[in-house]
Amino acid sequence: MPTQTEKTPRLTQSPIALLRSALGPPPTWPGKLSRFARHLWAVYDGTRMDERLRSLYAQGTIAAIPTRTQLVIGAIDMLRFWISPAAADYYKSQGIHYSFHQILRFLDEPASLADPIGLLSDPDNIIGHLLQVVHANPLYDVQLLACIDGGLLALHQQLAELRAGVHPRTQALRAIVEEPDYHARLEAWLIAYAHDPLTTPPLRQNVLASPHFRRLEPIFGSLTGSFAYFCRLPTHPLRGLLHLATVRSMPGLG
Repeated sequence: MPTQTEKTPRLTQSPIALLRSALGPPPTWPGKLSRFARHLWAVYDGTRMDERLRSLYAQGTIAAIPTRTQLVIGAIDMLRFWISPAAADYYKSQGIHYSFHQILRFLDEPASLADPIGLLSDPDNIIGHLLQVVHANPLYDVQLLACIDGGLLALHQQLAELRAGVHPRTQALRAIVEEPDYHARLEAWLIAYAHDPLTTPPLRQNVLASPHFRRLEPIFGSLTGSFAYFCRLPTHPLRGLLHLATVRSMPGLG
């Protein structure tokens, strides 16, 4: 099993080699484009989002269903206050160019970047995102997979394939993931989570080291916390726009 002191290809290969690995062989390209096209259709259709929200509510993962305005404003807040700042801080600490890393992620799986709150993503896209990104907290995506039939089982299977070196995206994932023990830590936590959903998830190191990100993590680190925040946001589109124009830092945190 790899250790944290070892370096993955992401930190040792040239940019050209990383781009080639992330892009993958030509036979994989139609599948990537097909998944991206299905995602765009789901955005237009909206049926999948409604079904996912009802399922999350029925299972008790979320306490209430946000309006469309709250979802849009909430997704933007989550991106600008949590996802992007925490990720940029992490990649800077790793000596990795943030924008180039997003290019690698897009080439590996375009659909994985197109849905920040995951309500429109199919299980493969959610799993692909979990496997290609060292998560600040994986609980959000795992809760999302838990509301999809076979979602968590598929994640376990793909982690086992990675461990055995037979996953079809092994080379691409090694070109993207910075921490060689990330998948092993994720798999160990998932086994514990299956027995006790309150098991503490493996938080990313830069989150543990930052008082600011530690205060944000209980809000955005899980579906439960994130959607509770969304439901406190304005429901009227004009008030939502006013919120985005005037609120420059996370409410309550300064």
